[in-house]
Amino acid sequence: MSLPQPRPDLPADDAASPAEAICARAEVQRVRWLTGLSQDAFARSFAIDPAALRDVEAGRARPNAAFRAYLKVIARDPVSVRQAVVSAGL
Repeated sequence: MSLPQPRPDLPADDAASPAEAICARAEVQRVRWLTGLSQDAFARSFAIDPAALRDVEAGRARPNAAFRAYLKVIARDPVSVRQAVVSAGL
């Protein structure tokens, strides 16, 4: 049995200089870990497609600009974002 080939980390932003580059997987995981939530709980709490979240964290996809902006807002004030999601009925 052979091991799966590692996937290269996708940069979150191709325009970033090497000194400013961050991998997409790390960006998403950092925000989720700050909340202390599992992938499924994070997705439910913030109305994010669970499959999309898994794909980004697994390195299979890169978050678009809107998703990256949403992550920044969540990182800044997750409680308020969660309240807004609940108020909106999402």
